[in-house]
Amino acid sequence: MQMDTLADALTSILNAEKTGKKTVTVKPASKIIANVLRTIQRAGYLGELEYIENNRGGMFDIQLLGRINKCGVIKPRFPIQKDEFEDEERAYLPARGFGILVVTTSEGVMTHEDAKEKSIGGRLLAYIY
Repeated sequence: MQMDTLADALTSILNAEKTGKKTVTVKPASKIIANVLRTIQRAGYLGELEYIENNRGGMFDIQLLGRINKCGVIKPRFPIQKDEFEDEERAYLPARGFGILVVTTSEGVMTHEDAKEKSIGGRLLAYIY
């Protein structure tokens, strides 16, 4: 029984990256997983995403680019204000300007840099570098 599907999805992506695979299948699919994967793809860490319906919740076929060193979810999902991103960057990312935090905001799922630019806060979902 899966308790956190987002954590399972990021773990399977990280394991496939470490073993040198070119593609990985993530299942089951959900809207939050789709939004997080698209955000990671826009940041340049993932290649093509393809949703496949299989009458069991669906799944994603993801093309890997070999750019992920580490990724994971942030639990509990801390609320964060627009001026607190620097503290969380220091806590979860290895260096300044290296990697992204994925944040869910009132305007959708985006990177912490986009949220800083738009001057909005939200909840931390994941980190990737």
